[in-house]
Amino acid sequence: MRALLWVVGVVAAILILLGLFLEAVRWLLIIGVIALIAVIVYAFVRGRQVVQRSHR
Repeated sequence: MRALLWVVGVVAAILILLGLFLEAVRWLLIIGVIALIAVIVYAFVRGRQVVQRSHR
């Protein structure tokens, strides 16, 4: 009976940690996508500024 309680406790702890890890990965993916979009927009704006300066 004691071993069964240990197994259930360990499995529950693993499931909780796995849930937290997957939640963290999801937020890291969201932050990464936002950062990627920001870099693309920044590169586009800088590229337009360089093109406008070269036309003057």
